[in-house]
Amino acid sequence: MQKSAPLFTPVLVAGCTIILISFAIRGSFGVFQIPIAAEFNWPRAEFSLAIAIQNLAWGFGQPFFGALAEKMGDRKAIVIGALTYAAGLVLSSFAVTPEAHHLYEILVGFGIAGTGFGVILAVVGRASSDENRSMSLAIATAAGSAGQVFGAPVAEYLLGMMTWQMVFLIFAAVILASLAVLPLMRAPEPVNRAVLEESMGAILRKAFRDPSYTLIFLGFFSCGYQLGFITAHFPAFVTELCGPIAPGGALHSMGITTTSALGAVAISLIGLANIVGTLTAGWLGKRYSKKNLLAMIYLGRTLISAAFIMTPITPATVLLFSVSMGALWLATVPLTSGLIAHLYGLRYMGTLYGIVFFSHQLGSFMGVWLGGKLYDLNGDYTLVWWIGVGIGLFSAIVHLPVRERSLQAA
Repeated sequence: MQKSAPLFTPVLVAGCTIILISFAIRGSFGVFQIPIAAEFNWPRAEFSLAIAIQNLAWGFGQPFFGALAEKMGDRKAIVIGALTYAAGLVLSSFAVTPEAHHLYEILVGFGIAGTGFGVILAVVGRASSDENRSMSLAIATAAGSAGQVFGAPVAEYLLGMMTWQMVFLIFAAVILASLAVLPLMRAPEPVNRAVLEESMGAILRKAFRDPSYTLIFLGFFSCGYQLGFITAHFPAFVTELCGPIAPGGALHSMGITTTSALGAVAISLIGLANIVGTLTAGWLGKRYSKKNLLAMIYLGRTLISAAFIMTPITPATVLLFSVSMGALWLATVPLTSGLIAHLYGLRYMGTLYGIVFFSHQLGSFMGVWLGGKLYDLNGDYTLVWWIGVGIGLFSAIVHLPVRERSLQAA
């Protein structure tokens, strides 16, 4: 009887560590929205635009780092990503104008691309057996949610003791420290340069001619819109619209005494719920149609968002929304990356997923930027929520016609 391949490999453990730290920092930026705007007396849209630019740069950087990893090697790409990430954080800590923040967040965005899903999931996918690949991708994705669990609360805690500039410097040191696990990142090497360049062009042409790839690209837009908006604006949204925390109540006894703390906890709770949701998606993706699961996830997000905005905003509804949305938060990532690997193979998964992920980050840019812009125009976030509901429904629909048949098999 043949022994099954182990699920937890050194590559998976190292990849989870790097993604966890990268996303812990990335998921905390919404906590800095009010402190930075208050210090410099900026409109809400200014810092929102900086985060939006970060997300757009992340999208531009994802296919670049995917191709870089396939040409130069995974570990070199990750090192470049971490150095860029740290440089962006350090420079941002010295920025005193909106334009400077906008510029330096480009570096942060590229750094997230080099230490995030595109590169790490491609390595994990190649290092996993066929039977474990779906769950391995889900575990690596869930590590990003684990980072989000403590990223925002840690940032909130540190802001209580020091300036936001010092917190940025600490985060820069932490992302560099994550490179200590890099020796474990040894996956099957890509092919030589000549074959790589020829094969990459061929597979890209096949993917671009395939209507299913276009539908996946379009559908990933709403995922980025919703995640970008909520990550950047939900703490401020909760702080301003949620009712006061009742003294002596359950939340108060847990140490959540202000709506600002509730906002940070909500982001953390989203990440905690998503660990379960993402692992469940990975388990289901091995057994059921990935494109149908994606359609169901997008429909679920649409219904949850619509229900939340139509009910009074209270601490109870904030926590209920966080758990419900969190269960579907990054559940799309292992299914989308797994679907791309199934359709087009593993060799250039990093590049192909990176291109699709660019759509995700276009959506993220729109969600973050529109959130700040429409808030300054209207004084609330209502319209931004309803736009997210509409495009979430669009994503649910466009995944249905995807043909889940491998082009290699065809």
